[in-house]
Amino acid sequence: MLNEMLSQLPPSEKKIASYILEHPHEALSLTASELGKRSATSSAAVIRLCKSLDLKGLQDLKLRIAGDLQKKKSAGVRDIEPNESPISIIEKMTNNSIQTIGETAELLSIDELTKAVEILKNARTIHFFGLGASHIIAQDAQQKFLRINRFATAFTDMHLVATLIANAHQDDVIVGISFSGQTFEVAKILELANQKGVNTISLTKYGASIVSEQADIRLYTSATMEPTFRSGATSSRIAQLHVIDILFMCVASQAYEKTVTYLDETREAVGFLRENIKSRKN
Repeated sequence: MLNEMLSQLPPSEKKIASYILEHPHEALSLTASELGKRSATSSAAVIRLCKSLDLKGLQDLKLRIAGDLQKKKSAGVRDIEPNESPISIIEKMTNNSIQTIGETAELLSIDELTKAVEILKNARTIHFFGLGASHIIAQDAQQKFLRINRFATAFTDMHLVATLIANAHQDDVIVGISFSGQTFEVAKILELANQKGVNTISLTKYGASIVSEQADIRLYTSATMEPTFRSGATSSRIAQLHVIDILFMCVASQAYEKTVTYLDETREAVGFLRENIKSRKN
C-alpha cells in the first residue's frame, strides 16, 4: 500500500511513508508523535497518512506492517521471457495469480464490503459498467447475479448506460469497474449516477483515482503492476474476478435457501435447452 501510494502522497506524508518502508521494525514501536519526529514531520501528518491509506488509524497501519514482516519474501509478479518453456510459464502464471489474489484479499475493507453487500442485496437493478478488459468482468458479474434472480445489466455503450441511469430508481446500484481507476468514461458514469441519487460502487486498484473518488463505496484490488507482456491484463483480471466472486457469494449467503432454489432452477432451464438442442441434432 505504501509503495503504491508513495508517488501520490503530499510531501509530509511521503516522508513518513518512506521512513516506514526503510525502518518497518522500528515503526512498529513508535507512537504517532515519535513517528512524526523520526520522519521530520508531525503526529498530525501521521494521522493524515492513515486516512490517505483508507485505514482506521496508526494501530491499523501497524497491524498491516507487522503482517507484512511475517510473510515469506515473495518473488513478485514475474513476466515471461522469449521462448520460455511451458513448465516455467505455468509456474510463473500460477505464482502471479496466487500473489494477486492474496494481496487483493488483504486490501478489501470489511466495512466497505459489508456496505456493498447490503445495497446489492436490496437492489432493484444492478448496472455493472467497465470498458475493455474490465467489461469482461462486468459481464461475468451480470451472469452471476442473474442466476440468483438479481436483475443486472452490463453494457459498454455510454449513451445507453446514461439512459439507464436517467431512469434509474434510488434502489438501483451502479458498479464502476476500472483497474487503473483512471478510465474517464467510468468516472463520468458514476458522477452522473451521483447526480441522480443512485448508489455507486467502484472496483479499482488500490489508491486514489478519478473513479474511486466518484463512488459511495470503494472496493480495491491488488495494486501489483502488470508485467510488461500483460497477457491480456492477467493480474488485474484475476483480482477483479476474485472481488466479484466474493461479492456474489456474500449476497448469495444472505439469502441461502432462495439462492439454492434459483441456482437449481437456472441449472434446470439450461439443461432443458441443451437436451432439446441435442435431440434436434440427432
